[in-house]
Amino acid sequence: MSKQERSRTIHCNLPQNPDAVSIADSEAAFEVIHDTILSLWDTVNKLSSIQPPRRERYRVTLFGSARIKPDTSLYKGVRDLASELTMMGCDIVTGGGPGLMQAANEGSVIADPDDMTKSIGIRVDLGFEQDTNPFVEQVYLHRTFFSRLHHFVLASDAFVVLPGGIGTALEALMIWQLLQVRQLQNTPFITVGKMWNELAVWAKKYTIDVDPPMADPADLSIPDCVDTCEEAIVLLREAHEQWKLCQM
Repeated sequence: MSKQERSRTIHCNLPQNPDAVSIADSEAAFEVIHDTILSLWDTVNKLSSIQPPRRERYRVTLFGSARIKPDTSLYKGVRDLASELTMMGCDIVTGGGPGLMQAANEGSVIADPDDMTKSIGIRVDLGFEQDTNPFVEQVYLHRTFFSRLHHFVLASDAFVVLPGGIGTALEALMIWQLLQVRQLQNTPFITVGKMWNELAVWAKKYTIDVDPPMADPADLSIPDCVDTCEEAIVLLREAHEQWKLCQM
């Protein structure tokens, strides 16, 4: 018997696993993959139930447009907002990109020459996305929006939503819903600017002032809608003081 024949004979005589699924059976193989992915999500959910350790510093996440240029008043206002928070002893968290994200990270770095706080960026790898802005001191890179959004929730004690586009709206509505269903509690959620005030008016018109109503009126009071960064600072200063009392 040739070596090739012996190899074929050995292979054919291997014990068969009754639970084995042939890769040629596409439907059965898909079921295995589907069930495995669901079990991985279940594992992630269980791990997420573990509360993060108590942080040394209050962390504020700022969401906002990647398109705002440094020579605009809005960019400068967000930079000043982040500087004020940093001087209060807060870490600053952003999406790590350009525009208002860079403004916030820049404000953090400028106000912290002794590196006492952190300027953090939580990125998503889109292939065509801009590089991490130069003021990020600690960067995390995610492959999906889903894990990235979850990271923001785990990493933050307060959220500030600045003017932005679809991505900013996605982030804002996610935080709003988590507060609505009490997956987040006692977490400041502050929106800055006319666009978010008008979103709250739209939500009231189409979810509350209809028959039957499609939301609880209390849900619309969840965001603190303010017009300026200065107003946001006042609210965050109060929240930070409350947080410090809870750490004692």
